[in-house]
Amino acid sequence: MDSVHSHKMWQETELSKMVDGGVPFPMLSDAGGAIGELYGVYDGHVDVRGRFIIDPKGIIQAMEVLTPPVGRNPDELIRQIKAYQHQQKTGEVMPSGWQPGDPTLTPTVELTGHVWEVWKP
Repeated sequence: MDSVHSHKMWQETELSKMVDGGVPFPMLSDAGGAIGELYGVYDGHVDVRGRFIIDPKGIIQAMEVLTPPVGRNPDELIRQIKAYQHQQKTGEVMPSGWQPGDPTLTPTVELTGHVWEVWKP
């Protein structure tokens, strides 16, 4: 529910110092709480802090909802976005902590029950 101005100031004064150049995506202002209500993060007075990764087809691929005392990790968010983009481009799947260039798996029926044989995290 923070204003557009508040998001702009947060990006310029804080996020840009945490992530080189700031976060590379727009933040949404939900002044009336309508969007927060649709996503289940509006409590009638304020939106609980939530972030959603929505693919180009409009499908929510990931979400994280945290109360204000616990901070979010912008590096993890960017990692997840890159992983979803890679998955949509290649069909491959990634383990937690995956970074671009790390090994992936191509899901197959034959792999079922044998992931442990080929995946050595």
